[in-house]
Amino acid sequence: MGILVSILVGAVAGWLADLVFKRFSFSLIVQILLGIVGGFVGGMLFGKSEGVLDSILTSFVGAVIVLGIAALIKGRQRAV
Repeated sequence: MGILVSILVGAVAGWLADLVFKRFSFSLIVQILLGIVGGFVGGMLFGKSEGVLDSILTSFVGAVIVLGIAALIKGRQRAV
């Protein structure tokens, strides 16, 4: 997959994950980075994805996992 397609997939996946966690509301750049990191996490969990829609779904799941971990860490810091 080309770099431009990876950025577009990351942007879509990060935006969708940002919609799931409405309390964060990140900027577009952070959403793209979140989607790309989510793509790596999702790729480790599910293996290589075929096609753009599979890549978006894999990146989305990975981005939700990354956001969930960030929410847990942020929640623990606030409770201390």
